[in-house]
Amino acid sequence: MKKETIKITGMTCAACAARVEKVVGKMAGISDASVNFATENLSVEYDEAETSRQKIDEAIEKAGYGTVEITAINEVTIPIGGMTCAACSARVEKVLNKLEGVTAATVNLATEKATVHYDSQQVKLSTIKQAIEKTGYQALEIEKKNAVDEDKMRKEKEIRTLKTKLIVSASFGIPLLYLAMGAMIWWLRLPIPSFLEPMQYPLTYAIAQIILAIPIIIAGHRFYSVGFKAIIQRSPNMDSLIAMGTSAAILYSLYSVYQISSGNFGAVEDLYFETAGVIITLILLGKYLEAVSKGKTSEAIKKLMGLAPKTAIVIRDGTEIETPIDEVEIDDVILVKPGGKIPVDGVVIEGNTAIDESMLTGESMPIDKKSGDMVYAASINKNGVIQFRATKIGGDTALAQIIKLVEDAQGSKAPIAQLADIVSSYFVPIVFVIAVLAFAGWYFTGHTFVFAMTIFISVLVIACPCALGLATPTAIMVGTGKGAEYGILIKGGEALETTHLINTIVFDKTGTITEGKPEVTDIVTMAGVDRNWLLQIAASAEKGSEHPLGEAIVRGAEKESLGILTIDTFNAIPGYGIEVEVAGSRLLLGNRKMMDQNSISLNTLEAESDRLAEEGKTPMYIAMNGQLSGIIAVADVVKASSKAAIAKLHEMGIEVAMITGDNKKTAAAIARLVGIDRVLAEVLPQDKSNEVKKLQSEGRKVAMVGDGINDAPALVQADIGIAIGSGTDVAMESADIVLMRSDLMDVPTAIKLSKSTIRNIKQNLIWAFGYNVAGIPIAAGLLYLFGGPLLNPIFAAAAMSLSSVSVLTNALRLKGFKP
Repeated sequence: MKKETIKITGMTCAACAARVEKVVGKMAGISDASVNFATENLSVEYDEAETSRQKIDEAIEKAGYGTVEITAINEVTIPIGGMTCAACSARVEKVLNKLEGVTAATVNLATEKATVHYDSQQVKLSTIKQAIEKTGYQALEIEKKNAVDEDKMRKEKEIRTLKTKLIVSASFGIPLLYLAMGAMIWWLRLPIPSFLEPMQYPLTYAIAQIILAIPIIIAGHRFYSVGFKAIIQRSPNMDSLIAMGTSAAILYSLYSVYQISSGNFGAVEDLYFETAGVIITLILLGKYLEAVSKGKTSEAIKKLMGLAPKTAIVIRDGTEIETPIDEVEIDDVILVKPGGKIPVDGVVIEGNTAIDESMLTGESMPIDKKSGDMVYAASINKNGVIQFRATKIGGDTALAQIIKLVEDAQGSKAPIAQLADIVSSYFVPIVFVIAVLAFAGWYFTGHTFVFAMTIFISVLVIACPCALGLATPTAIMVGTGKGAEYGILIKGGEALETTHLINTIVFDKTGTITEGKPEVTDIVTMAGVDRNWLLQIAASAEKGSEHPLGEAIVRGAEKESLGILTIDTFNAIPGYGIEVEVAGSRLLLGNRKMMDQNSISLNTLEAESDRLAEEGKTPMYIAMNGQLSGIIAVADVVKASSKAAIAKLHEMGIEVAMITGDNKKTAAAIARLVGIDRVLAEVLPQDKSNEVKKLQSEGRKVAMVGDGINDAPALVQADIGIAIGSGTDVAMESADIVLMRSDLMDVPTAIKLSKSTIRNIKQNLIWAFGYNVAGIPIAAGLLYLFGGPLLNPIFAAAAMSLSSVSVLTNALRLKGFKP
């Protein structure tokens, strides 16, 4: 399958985008086609054996639009095996970004995956994999349809392997430590077998230690194979530090064994096999705990992935057939019984029920469904039997899209991670230099070789680049996963980080602060004009309109059982209203600006208009043949959560503004009702992004909350775009955060989640930097220099192992986040 982005020219509205999407989507060989109206880009995935780029271009041109050549950039996610620290991920990232044809590559240590964007004309996937292999790591099988199970099995296998190695290492490490240190721990007075007494049988004692150390070294062989290879490639990592430190202890101990065998029995005191053995055991313990903790950071995504049922009951030729979910096709009729899960997205065609959609929206209350309503994969049918027609299957379902969005977010990097990345790239070489300098400094100032070597080993094993590499991605994984649990979909680390800086939020009015389903509340007529006639002719004019206010007038006429007249011409004027020819007359229906533009006096109904506006209703003026005929007032009910959400934002010190095309009085009335500070009224759709720009020019960090197509440019312009989940696909595509529940209380929740996550990241980074800044000098003998204790390499290894575990444990505290 080939994936391309094609720039479309000539699109003027969302209908154009939908047309292109439909035309391309119907072509043979097309597995996915989606058009982003805001960016004018078509993302298409197709089988080159069935179709070609030329055929796609021809289909778009036949539909009346043009195409512009864009480099075919493929995106691939490659799981990477063998990475142990931030130096590893930084090395792979650096190598990939240097490849010709790779436009961007990011490597996430927490997810152990590389996301690579590349031009397939310049570089092949096999070349990218080879580059990873050459750096000393494994390019694992690229994720496919059942990648969830494969990835889970791979990680479970990794944890089992680590556990086995830890058990082997501990089984021999504890007796080794007992043999080497038991007699020295005077308060325990541990007995040593007589034939292993170091003073009487020094060679036997030394050989016993070698025998016990060998299985431990075998269990930790990976530290040596990867560590020394990384040194040879001039990209040392954490494994290199461990390999160098423990090798120094082992080699010096072997030299001491040689001296013992030569008759120098005093060398028995210079055996350090237990230091190497215990260090390896403790590092394996840390790695095991780290792997288990890493698994917990992605629990949210695993829960989402486990929600979809494996089979569906499909009705074919009147027979109920239980079919694997992968074999369900679009337009299949599916039966779901009470308690069953909805297998794919679709439209109800028979039956009534209540469905629990909490997996999708975070909303605990079941939602009533009837014929014509949408149902979504993995939601739970509570009571009735329903039949529905499948409209989206596989990767196109809402659940699959949410999973992909959360996966992308968890694999992304936040700007705050850049500092850790920079430090990590220099970290290991600097530690090597410090270790060598510390060794030389102590040795050449009169201390023994053993003393200097102890310092050397301690510096190498206490340094922890793992903590630096895990500090940011683990918190982002937990934070975005937690957001998804509550129906708050955050599209990436950058969005998560920026959100905590927001100090001004701009809300669209219709469909965001209000329900977006206005109703006719008042009809005011000029003398001699019949009320029902005015409503009927206004509804006839608005029948072809998609504006919510126009639809309210049509619904009002239908409630009154008034017929719809045939109109001759229809012209929508965005931001003003409509102009139609009906029953031989020219009718204008719109706002005050439209009437002013056509020199129609409103003086007669000025007082009524003001009263309606002050009540929060939108007056729509109707003029026939240049004369005012009356006003139809429409009101949009404020959402139950709007006032509470805005009050919460004020508590958080955030200024709240409202933007609307409504007149100033109506907008002010709504603003008073919900407690909004600043009103931007009578703003044309194309000017919304300019209003956001003005706020940004005042030095504000602005979030825009909207739901409509006309909000998309403003959502893109804002520092953070927040789309209401019930809104259009274009708005959701343009936004950085999507609120699936359409509940404005989720806006302060998203900001609180961002603040909690960034605070957690900062705590992790402070710990990671602080640990290394304090630990390395102590290991180098700083305390000893001033009369304090000397750090034993074993305690240095324990501290190093616990460092990365502590960062992961702190990140897992985010799992306790509550809205």
